[in-house]
Amino acid sequence: MSAVEIRDGILHVAVSSSANGTSLDRDAKIAGAEALNSSAATDGSIRAILLYGAGANFCAGGNVRAFAAADDRPEYLLGLAGDFHRFIEVLSRVDIPVIAAVHGWAAGAGMSIVTHADIAIGGTSTQFRPAYLGIGLSPDGGMTWSLPRVVGAARARDIILSNRVLDAAEAERIGLLSRIVADDEVYDTALAAAQEIANGPSAAAQATRRLLNASGSSTLADQLDAEAQSISQLSGTPTGIEGVDAFVGKRKANWPS
Repeated sequence: MSAVEIRDGILHVAVSSSANGTSLDRDAKIAGAEALNSSAATDGSIRAILLYGAGANFCAGGNVRAFAAADDRPEYLLGLAGDFHRFIEVLSRVDIPVIAAVHGWAAGAGMSIVTHADIAIGGTSTQFRPAYLGIGLSPDGGMTWSLPRVVGAARARDIILSNRVLDAAEAERIGLLSRIVADDEVYDTALAAAQEIANGPSAAAQATRRLLNASGSSTLADQLDAEAQSISQLSGTPTGIEGVDAFVGKRKANWPS
């Protein structure tokens, strides 16, 4: 399977490769951003996004050896962060639900990526670490924006500034992981979650993600208005019509693709 591929309505993105210590795959981020900026993200070809690691870990962070070998480290890091951030920006902007299969380590950039997932499935051995301060750098990938929103401001400051390791149990308890399964079931469980969303009422799932993303900067009154408009609009679409009619008819819904 290639690093970036659309199959059965799911955009599969390998956030790391098996090489270079399962570090961030820069080319995959560029290709992933291109896919999400294409018509496939708006014409129904992509109905769920699955993020996974192609090696032993989800992503162990950036390739520090490449940092060290660069002739101009500041220029190299600026370009690397730019490519990475274009992927994060479009990943957060699209209404398509994001599922992460977080096996092994999610450190540095890998941890940043997980904070942008709607559903993050981890294994019993999954571990997180911010890692940036350990090499004398500050975070990228939106960690300083997203982690406080996931776990709370005080806890995020503690985690990042102390650069401590989080095991799977703590990550689930504070909301960084959605659920924990056996290590050898992480990918299959995440893929099943992505398939369920891709094969389900995708228009409703996308509208829900749009509402959830807007909630952080909305007042309750604004959010109530947005919810009223969304549920009303969906009720007149093929997805809403089929869902209601199937419920009333006591049959399984045949969701439109």
